[in-house]
Amino acid sequence: MASNEKKNGKKPQEGSESQEIKEKVTPEATAAEAEDPVSSQTPGQELPVEDEAVRLREEMDALNERLLRLMAEYDNYRKRTAREKDAIYPDAVASTVEKFLPVLDNFQRALEAPCTDEEFKKGMSMICDGLVGVLTGLGVEAIGQVGEEFSPNLHNAVMHIDDENLGKNVVAQVFQKGYRMGDKVIRYAMVQQAN
Repeated sequence: MASNEKKNGKKPQEGSESQEIKEKVTPEATAAEAEDPVSSQTPGQELPVEDEAVRLREEMDALNERLLRLMAEYDNYRKRTAREKDAIYPDAVASTVEKFLPVLDNFQRALEAPCTDEEFKKGMSMICDGLVGVLTGLGVEAIGQVGEEFSPNLHNAVMHIDDENLGKNVVAQVFQKGYRMGDKVIRYAMVQQAN
């Protein structure tokens, strides 16, 4: 065909050869391409649908990871606030009880003082017992008794004596009772330590 065109003095048309090649493609080849679309593409080129699927999968994985981190952070926040909430009540009670301890000390000193009016002393004793009952109901207990073993975690030693009649490292005298609520010491007992 090209030789005929040269003889006639006509230039061959540029698209004619590509048309011939396209016409030579058989229906079997087209069916094979439809079954295997990846083989018909040039190397390094992916289908847009696969690109979109990969991108969506990566985005989903990133969102899942963010969700898991957010859930873990929320769980930690919930536990931390629960611990803080549980710690607020005992601290508030201990702080309040600490303010009442000087009043209790004054009542106890008043009861130790000599008094001629027995009715007055009985009334003071009832008030003191009521205050001690309220503190006991809150879980407050007195610490610091003569003869008990000295512990720096419970006692504040302001004096030291050597006495052979007392055991080693014991409380010889209590100047001011201490109080604790559970494991929390509200006020250390002021004592004299022996040996």
